[in-house]
Formats: sequence, C-alpha cells, structure tokens
Amino acid sequence: MGNLFSKARLVLEAGIHLSKTYDLLADRIATPPGLPIPNPTRPFWTDPPSPISSDGDPLPDYADVVIIGSGITGASVAYTLLGLDSSLKVVMLEARDVCSGATARNGGHINAPLYHDYSELKERYGERAAEIMIRFRLEHLREFRRVALAEDILKVSQVRETEHLDVYANTEGFAQAKENLAKWKNDMPVEASGFESYDGSEAKTKFRLGEQAVGCIRNPGGAIHPYRFVTSLLAKLLDRYPSQFHIATRTPCTAIHASTASAPHYTLTTPHGSITTPHVVHATNGWVSHLLAPLRAKVIPARGVMTVQRPGSSLSASTHDGGRSYVFYRDTTGYDYLTQLPTDEHELMFGGAWAVAVSDGLPELGFADDSEYNFAAAAHLAGALPLYFGPEHWGEEARISESVESTQWGIGRTKAQWSGVLAISVDGLPWVGRVPPKVSGRAQPAPKVATKEGAALAPPGEWIAAGYTGEGMVHAWMSGKALAYMVLGREGEIEAWFPDILRVTEKRWKAASVDDMISRFM
Repeated sequence: MGNLFSKARLVLEAGIHLSKTYDLLADRIATPPGLPIPNPTRPFWTDPPSPISSDGDPLPDYADVVIIGSGITGASVAYTLLGLDSSLKVVMLEARDVCSGATARNGGHINAPLYHDYSELKERYGERAAEIMIRFRLEHLREFRRVALAEDILKVSQVRETEHLDVYANTEGFAQAKENLAKWKNDMPVEASGFESYDGSEAKTKFRLGEQAVGCIRNPGGAIHPYRFVTSLLAKLLDRYPSQFHIATRTPCTAIHASTASAPHYTLTTPHGSITTPHVVHATNGWVSHLLAPLRAKVIPARGVMTVQRPGSSLSASTHDGGRSYVFYRDTTGYDYLTQLPTDEHELMFGGAWAVAVSDGLPELGFADDSEYNFAAAAHLAGALPLYFGPEHWGEEARISESVESTQWGIGRTKAQWSGVLAISVDGLPWVGRVPPKVSGRAQPAPKVATKEGAALAPPGEWIAAGYTGEGMVHAWMSGKALAYMVLGREGEIEAWFPDILRVTEKRWKAASVDDMISRFM
C-alpha cells in the first residue's frame, strides 16, 4: 500500500511541476520582448566593427519604405528594393549599431534542414509545397555567393562551400535520420545526390570523430561571415544610393501609429523624431512582437549561446581550413553546430547547447536579453569539442603567441562567449508577407494612398519576415527578397520559388498554437 501511495504522490508532484512549468512559460510568452538592450554581450564577429556601425545623420521625415532592423533580412529587403527601383526612398531603423542582433551573433552556418524536415513538410502541406520549401532553403548558399561575387565582397564575407557532417551520438536518432534521408532521396534525387551516410567505425575513422559518434551523414554545405556580409553590403548601398537610402542607428522604433484622415500614412515614432511612410517592414525577428503585439504567442524570442574557440593542435588548419562544417546530435533534443574560419587562427565558431540551457526546467524561451548568457550552456560549449573529436584527434591545446595574448579576447581555448536572441515560430515556419490588420492590431492606409513621389508600389501596409526558429541563414535572405517583390507589387515574379506556406494569414495566425511548439521542442 505504501508503495502505491508513493507512486501516486510522485505522479501528483510531477503533474504539479509540469503545471508550474507551463504557467511559467505562459508568463514568459505573454511578456513583451521590449527593445534590444543597449549593452549586449560582444560577439567575435564584430571585431573590427564596421565603419557604418553608427550613422549620425538626421532622420528624414518621410520614406517610401521604412525597414525596422538592419540584419540579414533588412539588408535583403533594401538590396532587392533598390536594385529593382532605384527611385525609392528607403530608410532603415536600427535600435543599436548596424547588424547588432541575431545576424552578428549566429554561427555563420548555411546548412539547411533538408532530409530532417522533408517527410513532415510533405505530410502537412503536400509534396509540391515540401519540394518548394526544400529548394527555397537550398537556394540561400547560391544566392549569397551570387551577391558576394556581384558586389565584390566574396573574400571579406567568406562565403564558401563546405563539406558538411551531421554527426549522431544516438543510435535511435541516426536510424531515424537514415530513414528520413532515404525518403527524401526517393522524392528529390537531384537535390539529394550529394548526401551519403556512414556508420560507426567508418564515420569515426574517415572523419576523425570521437568514440561517441555512432554514424554521420555527409553532404554539401556552406558557411559565411554574416556580419561582414551584411555590413559590407549596406556600405555599398549607402555609397550607391546616397540620396535614396538612409540608415538611422541607435534609433529604435517605439511606436507605429495607423493612418488617419489628416495623416494618410503610418507614423513611426523614435527617440530622434518621427517618420511617415506607406510601407513598414518588420525585420526584427526575436523582437518582432514589440510592435506586432498580436504575434506575441506566435513568434517567441529565445536566447542562444555562441563561442569562438581555438582548435586543438591535431585539429589543424591544414585538416579543415574553413572547409568543413558540423552539426552534432547528442540525443533527440537539441544540437550543437560548428564551423571553422578560413583565416587568422582558424578559430572554431561553436554554438548550440539548446537542451542544456534551461532555467526553471525550460529552455531560454521568452528571453530577449542578450546582455548575458546561460552559464550551463556556455560551460557545455567550452568543454564539448575535445569530446566530439576525441583526445587523439583534438591533441594539445593551442599555444598562444605574445601578440595574441595582448588582445582583448581570452587567451585559453575559448576566446569569447556571447548570447543572441533568435525567434521561435510556434508552427515551425517563418512568417513572411503582408501583415493583416488583425495581426498588426492597426488599420491599413486606404489603398488609394500613394507614395510621395507616386512610385509604383503595392497598396500600403505592414510587412514581415521573421520567425526563423534558429535557421535564419537558410530562410532570412530569400524571405527578405520575396518580401521586396511583394512590396513592389510584383508577386507574380516569385510564384515559382517562394513557398506559399510561409505567408501570413489570419487563418494561420489563429491556428498557430504554443502547444505545437511544446510538442516539437520539449
């Protein structure tokens, strides 16, 4: 009898704990993300800072399009808009310095989840929609390379192809991955032609992995220096369109006011004055619900951790030299990701630890403060690499020269650690397109309202590209490009390649549930 009561008490206590955890999550989700804080942790990517990191010109009183956010999404929108119509007046508002959010804080991976998601996408949306989504993700590396070559920023942005490895330490997870790969190969053999799986000892020997690896999947991948790509591109736009393009840094948008009879455009309020526009583009990802409150339980901020580390002596530059990238799956929840820089000390950009970074039993969902990082996640990342590769493949710790010791970065294995705010979409897909009034909470200007100079644009409104769920490098650029075509009223030109399942609709907004996210991540 006592044993029965003990089990009943355990079940009751577990239920109470789960209830409290769910209530805590609900409170976090309901809390507005606010504005990006002024004193974030410093990412290694931003050394040295871009010369356009602080633009002090006065804020114009009008723009044809105002883009809120200066990361990869905002850069894509601006680059595409001005490339298609150089007569437009485009203003970009940034709460901090240029490209100081998630783009400058991620791992620089351009490795799309392909076989991982294909079967689920096919089941939920149909085969054609799944194939378009997969091709959309794959297009990012080609597009980054195309733009970098066209703008002569290939070297500085370090856009490159990699040999990518998904490394599994869990037998069940590897078996599921091989099954998913086989299904994807059957339906999309051309796109899947470079994917191969390696079991156990072959994987460890061929790719110099640690003992915990039960297998891996190799495929073409990519990497980039995201901060230099964006800031170099924005600098080009400022030089090319000096009277049409303006970046207002340290100028957060604090409110958006809908049009009225006397003021037919949106009015955006900032600490440095107001600006009017018929088109508002939300490119703030984790902070998007600050200005779009109805999205608060649909696109949720989350805090992640990144590090830069020196490679062990046996993991030499001659072995990798920036040409390989990894994702390590230790179990069925979360992963760690790694690239190596092709220059200088050939540092390892290592992040992840999603399953490790917990607070009150929850991953860091609802956290939009990047002034600090999760201790448990940082500790995991600081010690995991020699285990992933094995002592014999890692070797001794790197020896630091005197010139390096005098720099601002750490002199041990870990040079720097920082945090970043990403955005989790509760239904797993980015939100891209025109924002319906129900979702913005504001009325749109009348369709007859034109731009000041009468430029040919779509009817006025608010637009969004956000909610990349930790996969911004294979969603953000093309989402921003598609959004620019939409703002220009040229939707017919993106039908062949833009996944319609990403569009923002009232129906999708109503259906998207936090329960979907919980079942996916927790």
